Order: sequence, then C-alpha cells, then structure tokens
Amino acid sequence: MNLRIQNIFSLVFISALLVFCKNENNEIKVVKNKNYELKISNDQKAVLILFPCFPCDVENTKTEAKFLKDFEKEGITTLLLNYNHKLYLTESDKVEYSKAINSILNKNEVKNENVFIGGFSSGGNVSVLLANYLLKTKNTIQPKGIFAVDSPLDLEELYNDAKSDIKKNVDKDAVEEGDFLIKMLEQEIGKPNVSIENYKMLSPYLISSNSTTNIKYLKNIKVRFYCEPDLEWQMKNKNRKYEELNAYKLEKTYNSLVNLGSKKAELIKTKNRGIRANGEKHPHSWNIVERESLLKWINE
Repeated sequence: MNLRIQNIFSLVFISALLVFCKNENNEIKVVKNKNYELKISNDQKAVLILFPCFPCDVENTKTEAKFLKDFEKEGITTLLLNYNHKLYLTESDKVEYSKAINSILNKNEVKNENVFIGGFSSGGNVSVLLANYLLKTKNTIQPKGIFAVDSPLDLEELYNDAKSDIKKNVDKDAVEEGDFLIKMLEQEIGKPNVSIENYKMLSPYLISSNSTTNIKYLKNIKVRFYCEPDLEWQMKNKNRKYEELNAYKLEKTYNSLVNLGSKKAELIKTKNRGIRANGEKHPHSWNIVERESLLKWINE
C-alpha cells in the first residue's frame, strides 16, 4: 500500500470512528426495572416525572400518553413510574417516594434541575401531594411545575360521587368502580361523615372545608389542571352532571390556588381530545394533554 492510499485509508477509518462515536453519544440512555423507566436526554433541559393512573403502569403510560414520543430529543429526560394503586399519600409514603426519586436521579447521574411532575387520574393526586411535600420540606428536588390530568383531587367528593353512580345504576363499569372505591375508602380512611379529618389530611384539596394544606406550597410554581368536561358524553354514558366530574373538583382547586395568590396556575378545559389509544372516545384520557403546549410550558 503506497503512502497516499494509506493516508486516505487512515482518514476514512478516523472519520468512520468519529461518526460511530457521535452516534453512540447521541443514543438515548434507557434504564428500566420493575419500578420505573428512565430515558435520559443527551441535551437535558428539564426532567419530567410521571405517575400512572390507579390500575396502570409504565407500559400503559407509554401507550396512552402519546405526547411523550421522542420527548428526550426535545431535551426532556423522562422518568415514568410504576407507583400506582394510590389515591393519596400518607406522610411515610411521601418520605419513601421522595427518597426513591432522589435515588433514581442520583444513581443515574441525572441533574435534578427544572423538574416537572405530572400524573393521570389518581396519579395526579400523587403528583400534587408529593410536589407540595417536596417544596414544604425544602427537598433537594424542588419542582418547577406540576400537572394533573382529570384527577379526583377531593376524596370526599369522590366517595359521594361513587355513591351517586351506584344509586343511578346507569353504567356497569361506573357501578363496579363505585363499589370498589367505597369499600376501599371506608376501610382505609373511614366514612366522610365520621372521619372528615382523615379526608382533609389525605386529599389534595377538600371543597367542603376549603382545605389548602396540601396545595399551599404550589402557589409559587407552575400548575396545570387538565380536564375535558364533555357533558354530552357524560350524560349519555354515565348520567353525570358537571358537579359530579373531576373537572369540577379541579376547577375548585384551581380557584383556591388563585385565592392563595398563585399567578402561575392554569385550568385547561379541552374539547374533542379525549380519545384513548384504542380509538375509544373517552374524556378521561391522557390524550387531552397537547404536546406542543406542554413542551412550551416546560421550557418557558
């Protein structure tokens, strides 16, 4: 091999190696185990932590939350959690969850800057309670924003609505869910008329007493409450009026935050976005979150 050909070969080899290294560096690092899936952005601008709905898991979140597609390429590291079967958090839960999330981020060398926490349905309850706790305790993770997607923030109202669904006996799924909720809430918390202090302590917000204990530290950060109060669908399928929807509870919580002095709280009522991954029209859906608007909100 003469010197010229050798030099050309060396340049091609070096160029190929550089391309390979560049591709290697641009790959999204994914860490998975039974409790979470972490996708680390190479150009991290923020961290998004998501909690699933009560019976859901990471795979369900990935399937239903379509806005997450390629979020890491937008500079957003995502942490999807399997922490489910929770409508509320006890004080020990809050300690456990905050330690676990700190451990995940530290172990994987993820900067805990510009952290946003969100959740769907009961996952929104968890997001509100945990974010308020992190801020209150001056944890090393200080959320810049939180959002809840069609979440039942008021457990007393949830109990009463479950009773109403059973009495109406219009929709089989609503009746079954109502039976489940009443049994669980009575067993774990008690009946509201005799254990209202428990409901006040564990609910993100309680309309009947305007209890702001679990939201007051959110007044200085960005907050979004998403809902799709499709009254036509609700009346047809569930025979529910507006006051029986999660949207009503979210609106009341939003108003209370504003009264506390929040300048960054938003109540987002969507239309015709409630469509699940299987194509089913349903206003109780991750899909009511609009991708570009969320990205802008995180990056502002």
